[in-house]
Amino acid sequence: MKIAEVHVGILSVPLRTPFVTALRRVEKIEDAVVEIVTDTGEKGYGEAPPTAVITGDTLGGILEALRDYIGPKLIGREVGALEENLKTVQGALKHNTSAKAAAEMALYDLYGQFLKTPVYRLLGSAREEITTDLTISVGDPAQMAADALDAKARGFDTLKLKVGIDPSLDVERLSAVRQAVGKDIRIRIDANQAWKSREAVEILSRMQEKDLDIELVEQPVKAEDLDGLKYVTENSPVPVLADESVFSAEDALKILQLHAADLINIKLMKCGGISGALKIATLAEMYGVECMIGCMLESKVAVNAAVHLAMGRSVITKVDLDGPGLCAVDPILGGSQFDGRTIRVSQAPGLGITGFEDGCFRYV
Repeated sequence: MKIAEVHVGILSVPLRTPFVTALRRVEKIEDAVVEIVTDTGEKGYGEAPPTAVITGDTLGGILEALRDYIGPKLIGREVGALEENLKTVQGALKHNTSAKAAAEMALYDLYGQFLKTPVYRLLGSAREEITTDLTISVGDPAQMAADALDAKARGFDTLKLKVGIDPSLDVERLSAVRQAVGKDIRIRIDANQAWKSREAVEILSRMQEKDLDIELVEQPVKAEDLDGLKYVTENSPVPVLADESVFSAEDALKILQLHAADLINIKLMKCGGISGALKIATLAEMYGVECMIGCMLESKVAVNAAVHLAMGRSVITKVDLDGPGLCAVDPILGGSQFDGRTIRVSQAPGLGITGFEDGCFRYV
């Protein structure tokens, strides 16, 4: 089985509500998709969202990287030579972690089809079902409380609240949500690098003093401010999750050695795909640190690949794979089943994605 063709396209999916963080506002998903086709007709799919404020990757840049740099180097290669194919992707050009992640998804997808087994079984087969949180966009306290109640009504028992726009309102936002949903809902918060280190400790302390019961805080300070991250970790009453500070295994190792965070967030778009994610997970396991599996603003194509990774590695104990839950529709055929907070992995060979409904995807 050899790689015969590589196609790229754009996937467009509307969101239930605008996605708002301290860094950006998004009305709909518009992501790059790569389709790798073999000489015997099998297809592998990967997806990458343009998240310029985090990864530096734009939609046009991702498409160009896949079409002009990565794709041509894969034509004619054996699907079964996975390691060499992954090296080819990673060496095709510098940076461009999102494009590389999409290409790796498609290669793992085809590799699983080649071996006639689901990808999660190749990654460790730790479980077959996981539970995700749902993100609540940052806004005024009343709106966030209403959104949180809607999420609770949809069956979600863990919410991730975006904070950081006007830090003076963050305690009020959390208070409104906690009062609305009660004590039986787990709350995580994500500042998206919005705070200074001492400010973060002060805000988090005020939240806990008000008995808001925050499970963890994600990336409270700038990604490059490891001293500040370490300060928050050492002084905060809330466990700290490193996200934007960790793009690679080298980044993870530095944070683990410094004890600069309590947990590590793995995102395929940051680390360039499943191969990089596995390295981070292994390092975290060596240091006895648990991981969260997260996603950018992605549809089920990319999130499904992250699901297989989460099912494969037991060091991943927290799940933030809510991309499909934020979408107004699910136009992706096949793949894992998303039933509210519960995700069940597909047992189909590879990653299980088979195509798209009409109108949501176009080749470019």
